[in-house]
Amino acid sequence: MPQGSNNHKSGDTIRTATGGSFSSRVLEGKGPIAVEFMSYGCAHCRLLEPVLQKVAEMVASTEKVYRVNIGVEQELSDRYGIQGTPTLIMFLDGNVVGRVEGPSPVVSSVLAEITHPFES
Repeated sequence: MPQGSNNHKSGDTIRTATGGSFSSRVLEGKGPIAVEFMSYGCAHCRLLEPVLQKVAEMVASTEKVYRVNIGVEQELSDRYGIQGTPTLIMFLDGNVVGRVEGPSPVVSSVLAEITHPFES
């Protein structure tokens, strides 16, 4: 929907990863990276968006957050076995270290879900 699309403009803390940029941004990226596999037509994704934006701002100094639009990036969706949206997958130095499907759209919950896999 147009309203949901308007939330993804410049100034967005969450950057978009595409099939062409996923390897360089995520798999070759250093440190903790969280990727939201989402769809602009997904009601749950729209509920999660403002919460994930806030969490991305909170962790910006230590962790990167990207989004992948599965409506456009079917190959990435298939590669990571995305069954539903939103799905968060956490990567550390290119390796999957955590996964959450359909996270609760609550700041404390999302913050815990995207940072926990990176704690020793």
